[in-house]
Amino acid sequence: MPHVDSHAPGSFCWFELSTTDQNAAKSFYTSLFGITVNDFPMGPGEFYSMLEIDGRNVGAACTLRPDQKAQGIPAHWRIYISVANADATASLAAAAGATVLAPPFDVMGNGRMAVIQDPTGAIFCLWQPQSHQGTGITNVNGSVVWADLNTHDAARAKQFYSDVFGWNIQPGQADESGYLHIQNGKDFIGGIPGPGQIPPDVPPHWMLYFQVADCDASAEKLKQLGGRVFMGPMTLEKVGRFAVVEDPQGASFAIFQPLPH
Repeated sequence: MPHVDSHAPGSFCWFELSTTDQNAAKSFYTSLFGITVNDFPMGPGEFYSMLEIDGRNVGAACTLRPDQKAQGIPAHWRIYISVANADATASLAAAAGATVLAPPFDVMGNGRMAVIQDPTGAIFCLWQPQSHQGTGITNVNGSVVWADLNTHDAARAKQFYSDVFGWNIQPGQADESGYLHIQNGKDFIGGIPGPGQIPPDVPPHWMLYFQVADCDASAEKLKQLGGRVFMGPMTLEKVGRFAVVEDPQGASFAIFQPLPH
């Protein structure tokens, strides 16, 4: 299996679900993706659920804090971007027009993180690894293999992320939709959908794509487990088949079946 031992700066390194019902979410994702869960106590009645494949981390789940619920923040998946220095990158992001929602802080020797809202409104986290590098396996069913930045101002987003992370963000060849591909070093890691592809009432956000063996079968299973399918399954020519979905607690994500190699 394609194990990962470290993540280059600028790459997506961790994926975290904040939910309203952690135990129900654990049951849903283990059933849907065949992952296993390893719970770590965080305090009285609290725990951090590590999601694993082949004994290696692919992400985690936790419960929304009371203050987040009070603000009306729904269940959501959050993306972490690996950086060499969280403090320097947070400062750079602020200078580039971002809002630093949580200034850099240490996470029990695991790493140092910050929470950032980009100039178009999408939220992500910075992760400076220490003992915890991030995900330990990729390109297997149940792992995140891609991420789209759904935003209403792709040009502003392109400028911001290029300035902060050095990403190369360019249109795809012969793609008339305006979709932009995100390249970190040599690796294509995600994209920014073109104008008009995000409904006006949908707030900017990062959308995670989880790999599955059979998109249609997974979409059906997801519905049986209490989730919803918003779009698809549909085919992306020469790429694969995908659907945009939501878990029973309301966190949205996508499932993706790559073309066979």
